[in-house]
Amino acid sequence: MFISLWEFFYGHFFRFWMKWLLRQMTGKCELQRIFDTYVGAQRTHRIENSLTYSKNKILQKATLVVQSEVDRCVVDIMKEKNINPEKDASFKICMKACLLQISGYKQLYLDVESVRKKPYDSDNLQHEKLLLKLWNLLMPTKKLKARISKQWADIGFQGDDPKTDFRGMGILGLINLVYFSENYTSEAHQILSRSNHPKLGYSYAIVGINLTEMAYSLLKSEALKFHLYNFVPGIPTMEHFHQFYCYLVYEFDKFWFEEKPESIMYFNVYREKFHEKIKGLLLDCNVSLTLKI
Repeated sequence: MFISLWEFFYGHFFRFWMKWLLRQMTGKCELQRIFDTYVGAQRTHRIENSLTYSKNKILQKATLVVQSEVDRCVVDIMKEKNINPEKDASFKICMKACLLQISGYKQLYLDVESVRKKPYDSDNLQHEKLLLKLWNLLMPTKKLKARISKQWADIGFQGDDPKTDFRGMGILGLINLVYFSENYTSEAHQILSRSNHPKLGYSYAIVGINLTEMAYSLLKSEALKFHLYNFVPGIPTMEHFHQFYCYLVYEFDKFWFEEKPESIMYFNVYREKFHEKIKGLLLDCNVSLTLKI
């Protein structure tokens, strides 16, 4: 209850008078002061909060603009805040960069969600080609004898037909698996080999799909904002989402073997432990979780 009261008084009274006082002292609005003081994710995050909690409707709506409206929105903000472009030439550039990151994050989530909602369709030739590509990338010296085959277990699928394993994450799970295998082929082979460890082994493909769900949930909860605002100076794209997925795959394998679980039956316990570790790292405003090999 105390927190709720503080949020109410801060949002309705204290914040307004503090902003007014600082403007009188510095001659600059809150947005300008943020640009003068912060860089990277801290800057974009603070700009986003300032716009969100503003009582000015134009500023509030700035966090909801699409990329095509960003330039016009920057002009509107400058008019509302009486910012002279000749006196503060960098404001327009900085505000545009922040709004592109803010709107880009929202668009990235929509793009990822759109792919996630597409179920794997065995009648879709492109889906089938992608699945066979995964096999060929991971097992280049071993021919797949049939589309429905127990061989799929060799790369960590549960049944004879992998399509049933993609239900939760749709085609996104397969796209992620192929992306990692294609762009980090050596590492994919190494991790696949380690996943067959007699004591510490796990189902490579199933865990990969599980990590797609983790990456997706972190994106949806906005936990990836600091990472993407630091990692991507412009507009985040699906490529950056795939890159984060690759980081999770590589780091989870390391984590699993460092923890040495007693059995695969404890997978959910260690999966959650790893999830909490990643969420903790993402709280750092300077974070940038990239795969470094």
